[in-house]
Amino acid sequence: MPSACGAVGQAGEEAAASYLQRLGWRILERNCRLPGGEIDIVAQDGSCLVFVEVKTRRSTAFGSPFEAVNMPKQRRLSEAASAYMNKHGLDMAARFDVAAVFPEQDAFRVELLRNAFDCHESACSAG
Repeated sequence: MPSACGAVGQAGEEAAASYLQRLGWRILERNCRLPGGEIDIVAQDGSCLVFVEVKTRRSTAFGSPFEAVNMPKQRRLSEAASAYMNKHGLDMAARFDVAAVFPEQDAFRVELLRNAFDCHESACSAG
């Protein structure tokens, strides 16, 4: 049985994916497990491949969702993104976005930070 926190996180990811689709993005994969970690959403925004980390928070009492994507998390996401691109033989522009999702009454508010961080050299130079 999923925990309450897990259920909120899953609902937040669903809200983020719906938001991105409304922006016209194509969702390629969700919860993609790769060496280095899991990528919440892999999407295509025009000609750009986007790796989206989703952070759902009921409040910012312990910091912003954007702050939760710290340097170690960025390194893991960079490694996973590099593995994804290598696995699929992709050579295209890519970026990392963070979607902050806030449950509000009967809906979710999504804030998107585009180009949240750059790929870390140790992960991206291998590809």
